Amino acid sequence: MDIILLENVEDLGMVGQTVRVKDGYARNYLLPRKLACVATQENRNFYRTLIEAKQRKLARLKVSAQQQAQELRSVVLTFIRKSRDEEARLFGSVTNADIARALESQGYEIDRKRINLPEPIKKLGEHRAIIRLHPEVTATVTVLVKPEEEKADAG
Repeated sequence: MDIILLENVEDLGMVGQTVRVKDGYARNYLLPRKLACVATQENRNFYRTLIEAKQRKLARLKVSAQQQAQELRSVVLTFIRKSRDEEARLFGSVTNADIARALESQGYEIDRKRINLPEPIKKLGEHRAIIRLHPEVTATVTVLVKPEEEKADAG
């Protein structure tokens, strides 16, 4: 089925694109959520101004996202975690929710769903987290995981 995208859909396309998808995907996911409409001539004419307005808005947001990405590239987030001595494995892990809270404490309001970690961080050391600020703009943040210092017994 040919559809016109009304919103950006990850791994599918951008606003205004006409793409071919399986009927079930369109009927059960895209159309009920108003992410797309069936690609007929009437719909193309009807949604043309809406799509152009969304594209202009995305272009404006892209500029601010690029500025925020430039700021985020210099951010280093440090987490202190308990770990096992051998192999430097953590007892817990550092997740995208932890990173979102740390960024929020530094004044960046970023949803945890926009933070991409291939898998939760389970080892000490330096790691990278990719933040999707805009469909065309990403920023990479350095995540540093350090061991918790053992408290010396006074007895």
